[in-house]
Amino acid sequence: MERASIFEDIKVADFSTSVVGPAAARVLADYGATVVKVESQTHVDALRVTAPYMDKQPGLNRSGFFNNYNAGKYSLCLNLRMPQALQIARRLVQWADVVIETFRPGIMKRWGLDYETLVKVKPDIIMVSSTMLGQSGPHRAFRGFGQHSAAIAGWGTTLAYPDDDAVVPFSAYTDYIGARYTAIAIIAALEYRRRTGKGQYIDNSQVEGSIDFLAQGVLDYSANRQLPQRLENRDPYFAPHGAYRCQGEDRWCVIAVATDEEWDRLCSIIGNPPWTADPKFKTLSDRKKNEDELDRHVQSWTANHPPERVVALLQEGGIAAALVANSKDLAQDPQLTHRQHYVDLEHSELGSHGYENYAFRLSKTPGGPRRGAPCLGEHSAYVCTEILGLSDEEFVQLLTEGVLE
Repeated sequence: MERASIFEDIKVADFSTSVVGPAAARVLADYGATVVKVESQTHVDALRVTAPYMDKQPGLNRSGFFNNYNAGKYSLCLNLRMPQALQIARRLVQWADVVIETFRPGIMKRWGLDYETLVKVKPDIIMVSSTMLGQSGPHRAFRGFGQHSAAIAGWGTTLAYPDDDAVVPFSAYTDYIGARYTAIAIIAALEYRRRTGKGQYIDNSQVEGSIDFLAQGVLDYSANRQLPQRLENRDPYFAPHGAYRCQGEDRWCVIAVATDEEWDRLCSIIGNPPWTADPKFKTLSDRKKNEDELDRHVQSWTANHPPERVVALLQEGGIAAALVANSKDLAQDPQLTHRQHYVDLEHSELGSHGYENYAFRLSKTPGGPRRGAPCLGEHSAYVCTEILGLSDEEFVQLLTEGVLE
C-alpha cells in the first residue's frame, strides 16, 4: 500500500524565480503538494537561461540548473502586465494554500497581489516574500543576487588567504541557505494553520539567514571587538589542517588532525619519515607555530599518491580525511549512488535526465522528485481549465488575446 505524502492536500502558487523560492517550493512538491509555477515569456526565470544546458545547447527548457529546482511543478505562463492576467493570478491565489514570491518589495502590491490584499479574500492564506534584505528597513529596495548577499553578510571578509583580496563563496551561496529557511518557515506556518485555522505572512531576508552561519565571528566582535581573520584552509585547533595536492591533475584531499594521538597515527601511516620526529611538530602548539613547514612536509607525501589512496589510508587509521571532489567524482560516487541521490525523470523536451534527491529520508512519509521540470507554459491549459475551472472557450480567448503568452 502506497504511503501518503505529507503535503498531498497542499496547493502552492509559486511566483518566485532563481533559487530560493523555487527550491523551497520543490520541497513541498516532492512531498506531495500541487505546485503551479507562474512564469512569463517576457521576463523568464533567470535560471532558464543559465548553464549547464543539456548537450550544451542553450534553450529555455534545457537548463539543468532550472530543471533541478523546479521538478514536479506545473508551468502557467502569464503576461502580468495585462489586467486579465492579474485576474487569473488572483484566481490562482484563491485556489492556493501557499503563495511564494521573490520580487523586489512593492511589486506584488502594485499588482494587487500583496498579503494585505490577499488576506482579505482568503484569510488563511500563507504568503512568503523572500528578498535579499527583507521587506522593511532603509535598504529594502537594494537590488542584487546571491553573491551580493554573501558580500553584505560578511562572507568576503572570512574567505581567501590572509594577504589576498577578498573572495565571496562560489555561486549564489545565500540562495541555498535561504531556500532551507523558506521551506522550514512554510512548514511551520502550515502547522500553525492546522492548529489555529489562521494563515500568516513570512518575510524572509536572505542576508540575515546567511549571517547565522557566521555567528561565531559576530559573537567574537560583540564580546571582544575582534574581527574575523582569514585563515585560508587552516583552523585554530587542528594541525595539520588543509587541502593537500595529490597525484594527478588538479587532484586534492583534505586532512584534519585534532589531537597528538591522531598526529602519532598519521606519522605511522606515512611511514615515520625523519621530519616527523622533529620536536617542532611534537604538540599541537608546536605544529601550529611551524604550520607552513608542516604543510610542505605533509604535501610531500600526499603528492606521491592518488587522493583516493590517501583518503583510504587515513580513514582506516582513524584520521579525518576526504577527497576534494569534482563534478565527475560526485556523479560516480558509490555512496550517493547507493542512497539514490540522483534520480532520472522524464522531461517533455529532454527525455530522461538526472535530478537531485534530498539528503534526508523520511521513513513514514517518503518523498523525492516525482516528475521532471516543466517546459515554459507547458501546463497553461491544464491549470486554467482543470485547476481554475475556466471553460475551453475562455482559455482560447485568453490565449488569443496574449494573456497567456
